[in-house]
Amino acid sequence: MGTSRSRRGPGGPGGRLPVVDPATGEAFDEAPDHHPDELAEIVDRARAAWPGWRADPAARATALRTAADAVAAAGADLAPLLTREQGKPLAESHAEVARTAARLRYFADLGVLPRTITDGRPVRSQIHWRSLGPVAAIVPWNFPLQLASAKFAPALAAGNTMVLKPSPHTPLATRLLAAVLATALPDGVLTVVTGREPLGAALAAHPGIRHVTFTGSGPTGRAVAAGAVTSLARVTLELGGNDAAVLLDDVDVERVADRLFWAAFRNCGQVCMAVKRVYAPARIHDRVVEALAHRAKAVVVGPGLDPDSRLGPVNNAAQLDRVERYTARALAAGARAVVGGHRLDRPGYFFAPTILTDVPPDDPVVTEEQFGPVLPVLPYGRLDEAVEAANGTGFGLGGSVWGTDLDRAEAVAHRLECGTAWINHHGELSLAQPFAGVKESGVGVAGGPWGLYGNLSPFVVHRPEEP
Repeated sequence: MGTSRSRRGPGGPGGRLPVVDPATGEAFDEAPDHHPDELAEIVDRARAAWPGWRADPAARATALRTAADAVAAAGADLAPLLTREQGKPLAESHAEVARTAARLRYFADLGVLPRTITDGRPVRSQIHWRSLGPVAAIVPWNFPLQLASAKFAPALAAGNTMVLKPSPHTPLATRLLAAVLATALPDGVLTVVTGREPLGAALAAHPGIRHVTFTGSGPTGRAVAAGAVTSLARVTLELGGNDAAVLLDDVDVERVADRLFWAAFRNCGQVCMAVKRVYAPARIHDRVVEALAHRAKAVVVGPGLDPDSRLGPVNNAAQLDRVERYTARALAAGARAVVGGHRLDRPGYFFAPTILTDVPPDDPVVTEEQFGPVLPVLPYGRLDEAVEAANGTGFGLGGSVWGTDLDRAEAVAHRLECGTAWINHHGELSLAQPFAGVKESGVGVAGGPWGLYGNLSPFVVHRPEEP
């Protein structure tokens, strides 16, 4: 188990991938830039490790618990490196490491038992569960360790082996995580490969991969699915979201303002299930805008390693350009930036926390996923209009309803077209619950027992009651 050494890269033997600190905009380290030709050997090694790994569930669970302890113990090394390449505040990186360890423990303890079906016939039908084989995981740069563990913890607990590809923007902490896990897992059970495209596409399409699990953009997810179909591999896709927060007319604005702000701006807004648009009753719209703008003005933006920073930079130059482009287009269309609306004049990829009002409801900053520290707040007259607008995009990952009457808020939540709806908070997930999107937000289910069984295949044995 571990990372794979690069023998080739786009530039020839020993290809290297520069890794940029988003707080400075400068490269500070590098990782191997693996070539797709290397995947055959790597997948073969994963397949060779599979029979031994799947054979002993008790030993497998023990190994995963040992791995969890190793990850927790390595937090002092993992968290600063994660902050350096991703940009988030150090406290959030420590939380991500802790979540990674917790997920390993959760799935180590989540056993799978056979089930017997009796239907009146003199035959006993027993359902067993079998692992699939080598699994591929492709993860983005916003939560490199947490999203990786959301894929490898259930896959390994189910008895599969895995080849994991992190984003080329954030390969270092994942490689270090692999080295930590190597102290507990057999060789070949989990291998990390790093590099630019077409590495991910080649991994998804590799004929030795039996399940491809991906988190990222819709267009890339479609390409991953198209590659996997050539070998009829199972596919699980989490393709992002454009979550709406619907505020009801009885909401206590000051009471929920902090929660609402951080639901939108945590990790600099780079969260698939962040609040990305707010619908507020017209009569309290200005109060909502004022409360959010006050917090946006006061929050400390700076390098994630600075203990005073609450918001870090956008992760990479391309994403910063995207956030700036969406904001500028909205402003040109008549929107007003109550606060922010521009890059910060400093080194690195910093964008001012931005609250937009007077935004045309069909503007792309509302209807698409801009994935940054920008939040449009839109007024509504009738609640039905807000629900229709919340459901009016192609996304369906999450949503939330905010109000004092919880029964009423829950009734509205049931009208949202999404996989998860929260009431008076947003984006919090238990390890034990399913996580899935509808519409263009994904295919398949992660989390809890559903995530474990998504990495298994049923095997049925029919046995007569008598010879």
